Amino acid sequence: MSTLEQRLVEIVRNYPDLMLVMTTVRSLDLPDWLIFSGSVYQSVWNDVTSREPGYGVNDFDLGYFDTDTSWDAEDVVIKRVAAAFDEPLSSRVEVRNQCRVPIWFKSKFGEDYDPIANTAEALPRFVAPAFAVGVRLEGDDSITVVAPFGLEDAFDLIVRPNPNRPLAKDWSKIAAKVRTRWPEVTVVEV
Repeated sequence: MSTLEQRLVEIVRNYPDLMLVMTTVRSLDLPDWLIFSGSVYQSVWNDVTSREPGYGVNDFDLGYFDTDTSWDAEDVVIKRVAAAFDEPLSSRVEVRNQCRVPIWFKSKFGEDYDPIANTAEALPRFVAPAFAVGVRLEGDDSITVVAPFGLEDAFDLIVRPNPNRPLAKDWSKIAAKVRTRWPEVTVVEV
C-alpha cells in the first residue's frame, strides 16, 4: 500500500459517518460494492485543509454490481440499504447498481456508457481523476482502496477533467460547486 493509500485509510477510519456506512454496508453482503466519489475525496480535502471530517459531504455514493439489471431488483437493494440506517444516514446513502448504468446514462447525461464488468471499472469514467476514488471495508476490517488515476490529485487539491472521456457538460457547475466549499482547490479549466 502506498503512503497516500495509507493516509487515505487513516482519513476514512477517522470519519465516523463513513465508517458507519461501510460497516453497515459490509453487513448487507452486497456484491462487489464500493463507497466512492464525494464522501471519499472530500474527506481527503477536509483533512488536508484542516476541516471537520464531514464538512461539505452531502451523501455517500454506494455502487455495487449485479447482473440483474431490472429496476425492480435495484429498487429492492435501495430500500434494503435505506432500512439498514437511521436518519439522517438512510436518506444520504445513494445506491446504484453499476451494471445498470449503461441503461440510463445516455438519457440522463447525453453520453454513451459502455458496459462494465465490475464496480471498479466505473471509476475511470468519472468526470475528474480526483473524484475517481473508492473504498470498501473488508471482512478482516482492512480497507481496500481503488484509485485508477492514483491519489495525487485528491491530496494535492487539484480537480482536472478526466483525460479519458469527453468534458462533462456541467463542468463549470462542478467547478463552481467545488470552489464554493473548498476555495483552496485548484480547478484546471479547459
